[in-house]
Amino acid sequence: MDYKSIFKVLSLIGITLGLFFGLDLLIGWLYGEPLWSFFLFDVLFIGLNLAIFLSLQKHRVILKIRESILAVNLLWILIGVAGAVPLFLYTSVTFPSAFFEAISGFTTTGATVYSDIESLPHMILFHRSLMHWLGGVGIIVLGVGLLSFINPTGSLSLFKAEATGIQIEKLRPKIRDTALSLWGIYMLLTLADTLLLKLFGMDWFDAVNHAFSTLSTGGFSTKNSSLGFFQSYWIIWTTTLFMMLSGINFLAHLKLLYRDTSGYRSEEVRWYLVIFSILGLALTMVHMELGGDNFGHASTHAFFTIASVMTTTGFATIDYGSWSHLAVTIIFMGMLVGGNAGSTAGGVKVIRYVVIFKTLFSEMKRILHPKALISVFVDGVKLERHILASTFGFFTLFVFTVGLMSVYIYAVGYDEMTAISGALAIVGNVGPGFGHVGPAENFGFFNDIDKLVLSFGMIVGRLECYTVFILFTSSFWKRF
Repeated sequence: MDYKSIFKVLSLIGITLGLFFGLDLLIGWLYGEPLWSFFLFDVLFIGLNLAIFLSLQKHRVILKIRESILAVNLLWILIGVAGAVPLFLYTSVTFPSAFFEAISGFTTTGATVYSDIESLPHMILFHRSLMHWLGGVGIIVLGVGLLSFINPTGSLSLFKAEATGIQIEKLRPKIRDTALSLWGIYMLLTLADTLLLKLFGMDWFDAVNHAFSTLSTGGFSTKNSSLGFFQSYWIIWTTTLFMMLSGINFLAHLKLLYRDTSGYRSEEVRWYLVIFSILGLALTMVHMELGGDNFGHASTHAFFTIASVMTTTGFATIDYGSWSHLAVTIIFMGMLVGGNAGSTAGGVKVIRYVVIFKTLFSEMKRILHPKALISVFVDGVKLERHILASTFGFFTLFVFTVGLMSVYIYAVGYDEMTAISGALAIVGNVGPGFGHVGPAENFGFFNDIDKLVLSFGMIVGRLECYTVFILFTSSFWKRF
């Protein structure tokens, strides 16, 4: 194991993260908030990482798949601790609570320990949103772009360790160029969302923070009542649109720059939009029938809610946990779906459901026609057996992790709805669930040990299970 390469990569990303934290300090300065503790921490953090990087300057980084996997796991501990320190210094929470909040931010889960968000300093509010934004496309993608400048051959293995979905697709000749292009699209969409939110009534601070949370599909808000505070249909529909765009594979957006719309015509995107439309209409009908609201009001909140849970953003306009059992069932189904592979959304991902159901139907055909050669195709491309095995393997690990987390939450004393929905919200990086962790509640009531366990669940979900669980196998540590 080349530990020097791992530490060099981590120090490089640590320096970059520390420089981004300078934006938090800028916000604090603009609002006249105390900065000294944060400034001192940031200087020490950058200095420590810079010292490590300079001490390894002559070491040539060569990351193979094992080093990449270990680097990714260590990275999430690093950024969790780094993100937690300002929260610990400036808010009245324990360090495990701050670590939970930071991991929730970087994994774009959006689960919070704060009950009165509006009392937090502007600097901390922006810090929470910035963690979302950096974690959205994946801080590893940023690392890939930077790493390429010092190690042109090692970037792909690091990208594989973080990448979501069933397989990796490159549009540019170099993985660095693809990574940086994705960040360009990400920033462009963030700017567009910010300008529209400002146009429709938010101030600049709220617009930037909510755009960060929307494009990252994170869900942290600057208001206690989330998007419901603004009571604007324009803001709600704008956020719905950008949540859905963020839930689509960003490579599809990138292809559009080359006048290629094929990304939007893929089977995954088509099913993504179909599921969204069906669940949104179903929830609208239920809301109209039981709530007595008109179609405009019901559809606005219904489609927003489905977009929020499908893309694992976690924003709320009203307390959907208090709706009927049928409405909760529809929303729960949305939580199970997730966004597209290659998007900022979490969850199982639509493409995996497409592969799973196509494989199941092909097996049924095989039973009826034992001698037939039956293959699974997605977008006209035949899928190899290892992709099918990997897809079913991920789904098994995901269900296993959610089940394990559910058992833990139930064992420490909470009801079944809180346990099951809370586990799905944590591992699926959704944020709010139902019961004690509903959209009008928070995760602050869990004790420190619980929060550390839940933080682990968020990391497992963000890294899509394999990358974490492989560390617990003997073959990972054995020399070949």
